[in-house]
Amino acid sequence: MEVLTFSKGPKAVGPYSSAVRVGNLIFFSGILPINPENGELVNESIEKAAEQILKNLSAMLSEIGLTLKNVVKTTIFTTRLDEFSKINEVYQKYFEAQTSVFPARSTVGVASLPKGALVEMEFIVEIV
Repeated sequence: MEVLTFSKGPKAVGPYSSAVRVGNLIFFSGILPINPENGELVNESIEKAAEQILKNLSAMLSEIGLTLKNVVKTTIFTTRLDEFSKINEVYQKYFEAQTSVFPARSTVGVASLPKGALVEMEFIVEIV
């Protein structure tokens, strides 16, 4: 197992690795909607939060020569399951811009998330 570190994207908010590589797979820990430039949580709306997460992931992937095309699985955690369709709109916009194949995905409603975030996403990425 290899621990990956990134200069772009938010830092881990606890004692865990942001991402680890095992073989040709990279497992990203849950990414919060944190603006990496100022460390602040983006939480004004579920759309802006989801967009910040996907911006963060895209920036981290670009550091290692990958894109959203390499994502094979997404897990979304949200405290606002009633706004599922809004998360879908942002998610679809980001993935459709880069690929015609959406990754496998699960969405889970939760009572709360770290730092009071509205949404958190984790990803499995394939290196091809």
